[in-house]
Amino acid sequence: MEIHDRILEAIRLAETTIPDDVFKHIEMAWKNEENNVSKSQLSSILDNVKYARERKLPICQDTGTQTFFIDAGYDFPFKKELVEAIKISVERATNLYYIRPNAVDPFTGKNPGNNIGRFIPYINWYLRDGDDATVYVLPKGGGSENASALGMLKPGEGIKGMKKFVIESIIKAGANPCPPTILGIGIGGGSDLSMNLAKRALLRPLGRRHEEERVARLEEEILELANMTEVGTMGWGGKYSVLDVHIEYAYRHPASFPVGLVVQCWADRRAYIKIDSKGNVEVLQ
Repeated sequence: MEIHDRILEAIRLAETTIPDDVFKHIEMAWKNEENNVSKSQLSSILDNVKYARERKLPICQDTGTQTFFIDAGYDFPFKKELVEAIKISVERATNLYYIRPNAVDPFTGKNPGNNIGRFIPYINWYLRDGDDATVYVLPKGGGSENASALGMLKPGEGIKGMKKFVIESIIKAGANPCPPTILGIGIGGGSDLSMNLAKRALLRPLGRRHEEERVARLEEEILELANMTEVGTMGWGGKYSVLDVHIEYAYRHPASFPVGLVVQCWADRRAYIKIDSKGNVEVLQ
């Protein structure tokens, strides 16, 4: 089976089946929610997830912007083929109605109908030692993306200011990003790098903490603070406004403290593909 067939399979999997870690977190929220309206909403979400999985239908009518993060070795031999395969797979997925045509020209609003356009599908590379590659598939819905935010804080505001910025952003967003959400937070770097790190942070499974203890503690603290807002499921109030918080960081300029916040809705759709140097491909979630 060729690479583009596997990528097509990963797109279908990501669109129709949420990962087990996400399902377990939603189920946990449903079991422990005390707000009856939010509990009912969570029950409907779980029913929707099960129906989509059984029927192999998209979990949400907004199938998102097709976004790919590639973690590849310097000696990985199929870089060009991989980019071409991603574009072929996205167009095939659109023609097969796995995904909705979601890419439009920002000036004219014209939709080419195949999810192919300037810089779309979005492909982000990270190069490292080795000869293999992992391709992460992240369909990103428009409603949750609209709740994302960039904060260019003063260095003196520090981590305390970062927490204030994130919580105020969640309160402002309210029900719009379809909570309970997942928060990706990028700290440091520049404006572009902080947002990139925030979106990359969403690739990590729910419940998996950052490898650095200081960052892991901060993730847990912000998760607790975010749920104290009581925005709740779909804005109806209750204990669960956010399912998890993931943070990545980079060193920053002494005069700048960028904070990127990327919000993911409850439909945290993900899949990934492993490719070795011989072209063997495995689709995982």
